[in-house]
Amino acid sequence: MASAIFTSLICRQQRLLTLTRSPVATQLYTRLASTSVQQQQQQSQNKPTDLQQLKNLKVEYQDGIAVVLFNQENSKVNTLSRGMMDEFVPLFNHLQNDDKVKGIVVMSAKPGSFIAGADINMLESAKNRDELYKISRHGQDVMNQIEQSKKPIVAAIFGSCLGGGFEVALACHYRIAMNDKRTGFGVPEVKLGLLPGAGGTQRLVQKLSLPDALDVILTGKEIKAKKAKSMGLVDAIVEPIGPGLHPAEEKNINYLRSVAVQKAKELTVQKPAKKEPGLIENIKSKIMSSSYVQNYILQQAQKKVMSQTQGLYPAPLKILDVCITFYLL
Repeated sequence: MASAIFTSLICRQQRLLTLTRSPVATQLYTRLASTSVQQQQQQSQNKPTDLQQLKNLKVEYQDGIAVVLFNQENSKVNTLSRGMMDEFVPLFNHLQNDDKVKGIVVMSAKPGSFIAGADINMLESAKNRDELYKISRHGQDVMNQIEQSKKPIVAAIFGSCLGGGFEVALACHYRIAMNDKRTGFGVPEVKLGLLPGAGGTQRLVQKLSLPDALDVILTGKEIKAKKAKSMGLVDAIVEPIGPGLHPAEEKNINYLRSVAVQKAKELTVQKPAKKEPGLIENIKSKIMSSSYVQNYILQQAQKKVMSQTQGLYPAPLKILDVCITFYLL
């Protein structure tokens, strides 16, 4: 079974052995260190925060918890558009500085769509490489701000949580998912010839074993709620409830919200308990921490990619570069 897992994934041994001297790794490390979260916060705090002018977001308050609702204007689904990002950053900083707010819940006001990914039109409108880099860098800074928040942030997920949406959820401190057929997680960027650009590759490698992380990132497959829970990508599952006086979707959104608010309140008092790994998990962890095993997995991953793509598609190889760099830093 282990060999099947190993051989189903992807990287290249020679690239791994020489990556410490690779300009790709050096450039990536330099760029990651070039823009601090503090700089991003200072820039965002200069923007006015008029909560009445928000078009893509809505904030409500409940028992000291701010509930931020994604509700993209003129769209059936939410995407990480430029408009949403421009509103989110100053709103986030406003909530961080509001002493009355003890915790934050992020969720969607649209049934069936948490955030379906980045706005492709935003990417297509970029005129050059530098503009694309700035978009990615901005996304990374936002995710870092979420992750480093001193106030607990809970993601309440009902519907598609893909690409940039999944990266938002991964940056939160706790994730609750509605067990609905429309709820799915994944980073499908590789199918578009792209790589997850807002820190998703790094957080997935942190949360999953290397084979599982590569499988998720390099296939772009969608993971349903229960599977995500078993993999450790989701902390809790909420079962849907049937219709009553109100439509089922409205009831489910309100129920998910109440569970998330309660969890956020709990996290203001105590951080989530870490699950103690069992014997099998400890053995797997020891094996996977071996540089020899990591090299072997990445080597087999590379062979698989080259076999399937003949090296004609750069995205999978670039994804591998990023994952390798994570292990070298």
